Amino acid sequence: MGVSLSTARYLAPASFAYDFAAQQYGLWSSPNMQDIHDKNLSFFSPNPYFIGAFFFPQQFFQLAWLYRLWKLDERNPQEQKELETIRKFVPYYALGNVCIGTWMFFWNSNRLDISNIFVIVNTTTQLWYCFTQLEPMNTRSWSSILTHVVAKTFAGIGVLDLLHNTSAAYFVGETPSTLVKAATAVGFLGLGACSDWILGGCLVYNLVGLSVGQAAYGDKSWSTMLGAYAVGTAAVVGLRNYMRPPYVTKSGEGYAQAAQDEVDDRV
Repeated sequence: MGVSLSTARYLAPASFAYDFAAQQYGLWSSPNMQDIHDKNLSFFSPNPYFIGAFFFPQQFFQLAWLYRLWKLDERNPQEQKELETIRKFVPYYALGNVCIGTWMFFWNSNRLDISNIFVIVNTTTQLWYCFTQLEPMNTRSWSSILTHVVAKTFAGIGVLDLLHNTSAAYFVGETPSTLVKAATAVGFLGLGACSDWILGGCLVYNLVGLSVGQAAYGDKSWSTMLGAYAVGTAAVVGLRNYMRPPYVTKSGEGYAQAAQDEVDDRV
């Protein structure tokens, strides 16, 4: 999946505008997002304010990323490399915005089974990109840093969206089974073991949001268990990144070689 730079410069901001407009509709329509949330509580229902608190600062990172997409000059060899880092992610970014923007209309219509389709597509796409396509972060390149932040926060909150929407669509009013509890632990710890500080931090944040939500909705034991998962996932992420630092601090050909070495390691 790829697009030209000229297409990317219009596709990315257009998809951002679509998603942003859809979110505003979701906030101010009747019923709104939280009304649907409150009517469909389940064992993966988070505290809704955690979602809003996540999306608000994420918008600024996206705007900074979009600004660089337009500002950098492709005629400058060094800036052209920076643009290439951004351009590669644009199709996945646009797909994610379209999915989440469209998700909103079905969520607010209380068609959670259909809205879940868009969540599945978005979450699997973003995780796949982060784990298989995204080159190592170059700490000397703002384009690389911002691309990592935008891609991994999209993927991170996508995990919470998937758990939340699936439980709300099919398991309203239910408590988690032993299998669900075990799978949650294995899933988060497994992802944490493969994640850098950004994506790993999102996973821990998700678990804290779920824990706080479940405490408010009356399932104290499940809330406590989710809190323990958050601590365990944080420990796994910290150990993984201490043992194998995930970022590179190089420029030019050195960075390109480091990125290629990382790709070779995956193969």
